[in-house]
Parts: sequence; structure tokens; C-alpha cells
Amino acid sequence: MLLIIIGINGYDDKWIKQRLTGVVDRHKLTDVWKESGITKNYEYGILTNEIYQEWSGMKASQYKEYKGLRKESLRDNMTDIEVTLADLGEIATRELVKEHKPYGLKENREMAKRGGRIAKNTRDNLEKELGKSVISKENALNYKYIDDKKLIEDKKSRKKK
Repeated sequence: MLLIIIGINGYDDKWIKQRLTGVVDRHKLTDVWKESGITKNYEYGILTNEIYQEWSGMKASQYKEYKGLRKESLRDNMTDIEVTLADLGEIATRELVKEHKPYGLKENREMAKRGGRIAKNTRDNLEKELGKSVISKENALNYKYIDDKKLIEDKKSRKKK
């Protein structure tokens, strides 16, 4: 289903492949976390935020806000470089967890920070070479939201006519 939704929205084949690979990698990470004592949904969120915070400087919710997103998927609205960095942070975290065998939220949190730091180092190196940030405010479809209050006022004025 993800492929159909993405294809409709005009993403190129390279981006689709990268995004689908990221979905598989994410499942591999959550499986490793389960084996190391992570069982609650909020714990997955905490660990994911640690990875994002380290490499991007923002929690997932802050990143969505930065991109001007409301309910849309953050990853579906990242550039290919942003998706790659998110994936790298998660893959590095997965490998660290497999190697160091942490257990519970506290120990896994440290692994998530370390995995995110690996992606941050990559980001820093790339930005140094490019001379600019790779974190983009742009979202994939350039969503534009209508002010909710204005929308309500417009509907009221149409009803009066």
C-alpha cells in the first residue's frame, strides 16, 4: 500500500526504493529493541526521538513543525539526504544494540544517542563539504495549509449568499 500512495504522489523511483528500504530497516530496529526489553509504544517514540535529536537537533514532532507538517508522515516529506541520515541513525543504533546487548529503556537510550551521533557526524561532514545545511524546511509536496479561522469565515460568508 505504501508503494501505491507514494507512486500517486509523484515520488521518483529512487526515492521510493530508498523509503521502502527504510521501512524494512525500521522494522529490523524495532525487532532488536523488542529483544532488548522495549515493549511499550511510548518507549519506541522516546528512542526514535533520541536518534532524531542527535542527528538533526530536533525531536520528530519539532522536525514536523519545522517542515510545516500536521498529520503527514515526516519521512515521506524528507529529502533523500534527510531520509538517508534518519536511516543511518537507525541502522547504526540497531548494530550498536546487537553488539552491546543493552536492556531496558535507559541502556537502549544511550545506544540510540550513539547511533544518532554517527548520523550527525556524517551530516556534519557532508555540510562542511557542501557549505550549507542538508536539513530542509521543504516538504515533498509543498503542502500549503489554509488558516482554519479563515476557512470557517469563508464558509460562513458563502452560506449567507
